[in-house]
Amino acid sequence: MEKIRVPRTGLGRPRTRPDSVSADKAYSNRRTRAYLRKRGIRHVIPEKADQAANRVKRGSRGGRPPGFDKERYKKRNVVERAINKLKGFRAVATRYDKRGHVFLGTVTLAAIVIWLRS
Repeated sequence: MEKIRVPRTGLGRPRTRPDSVSADKAYSNRRTRAYLRKRGIRHVIPEKADQAANRVKRGSRGGRPPGFDKERYKKRNVVERAINKLKGFRAVATRYDKRGHVFLGTVTLAAIVIWLRS
């Protein structure tokens, strides 16, 4: 008996990367910044005070400060507050739903309730 081969397309997850990443000071290190730079991902990460002091102390060998866009970083706060509002719903915070499409429905319902209350 001969097996019939069916061509398979679209298997696996799509290979995508974000356009930009916003993170807090905990991720302000050379390794993280180098990784994002290598992958071509723009990032907004504030520099820690001790790192800035060490860079300034080294003078011209310390390099230039990493770029930082305050306006883009302010938008990160809006996203965090929205996620915290969603986590106010127990089903969203604990993710009792096993399947992804059911969880998406739960998050959508929670977002609608938040929108109606505001």
